[in-house]
Amino acid sequence: MSILSTLAQYGGYYTDPYYSNPTPTLYGQEDQTAAAVAALLFMVITFFIVVVLYVLIALCLMRIFKKAGVKPWIAWVPFYNHWKMLEIGGQQGFWAILVILPFVNIVSAIFLYIAMYNIGLKFHKEGAYVLFAIFLAPVWFILMALDKTPWDESKGAPSLAPETANAPKAKI
Repeated sequence: MSILSTLAQYGGYYTDPYYSNPTPTLYGQEDQTAAAVAALLFMVITFFIVVVLYVLIALCLMRIFKKAGVKPWIAWVPFYNHWKMLEIGGQQGFWAILVILPFVNIVSAIFLYIAMYNIGLKFHKEGAYVLFAIFLAPVWFILMALDKTPWDESKGAPSLAPETANAPKAKI
């Protein structure tokens, strides 16, 4: 039995002729529509989650930047917010641009985690807080933003951002 005759016999569905009870292996129009709707729904939900996370992190970065003496609006600018965050954490800002390169982005992430560690120290947090930065970054941003501790430039690596000289000094 040829494939064409099998297709004709089962109304356009290809079936495996070796099985005694052939079952259709192609999907009908209803199944394709359901799959398209499910894929679209997945994309819309993913987009919504990404936007909510971006807004949450930008709001938290605004507060962190304000405490550090950096202009808060920078938190909303992609790549530039990453650049400033690296600088206030004592790292070179150019790693923010290199994050788009494959394999180099891993090194960039390591420098970002070092910067986050130093930022945590400037807020008088223990080194273990960097685990939040690595595994639960939104939680780390929320903890740093809602913390009442003032920015202390004397802790951690010195900031490379010139704006941090204007940050309110911590009372010791």
